[in-house]
Amino acid sequence: MARGVIVRRARVEDEGTLAEMISAFRVELARFRGWEQGPDLEAAREELSDFRRKDCPVFVAETEGKPVGYLVCRVEGDVVWAEQLYVLPEFRRRGIGSALYAEAEKLREGLGGETVYNWVHPNNDTIISFLAKRGYTVLNLIEIRRPWPGEVPARKIRVGTHVFDY
Repeated sequence: MARGVIVRRARVEDEGTLAEMISAFRVELARFRGWEQGPDLEAAREELSDFRRKDCPVFVAETEGKPVGYLVCRVEGDVVWAEQLYVLPEFRRRGIGSALYAEAEKLREGLGGETVYNWVHPNNDTIISFLAKRGYTVLNLIEIRRPWPGEVPARKIRVGTHVFDY
């Protein structure tokens, strides 16, 4: 574990900080699609409330008493999904993401599951490299949908012999 980092279950008093980090996470995800959007704290609070309603384990990493990252897992039987992993930019590359992700792997191990599943944007090189270092190298499923009204995909992605808009 990263030095000076404590990973624990989220508490009610973390709600404000978690909402800020969830909002920042969503802003970063939008950038992967070429969209610029501002933070939406209300939507982040609703998302956090939804995680709680669904009994999703939420973990917080803190250093010097300050929350600096979080992990949300979704558990279905013995299957664990790492739904969201986020570390504040100024605290990245210090082992905090690894310490958080270890919690998903502990959940999986405790449930007897085979692996932790991850949804990632295909151009999120940071998380893809992060997962590859941990042995997560198998492409499992591809989510395919029709374009939303007015959506103009920014790029193409090739998987095998197929080309997809992204």
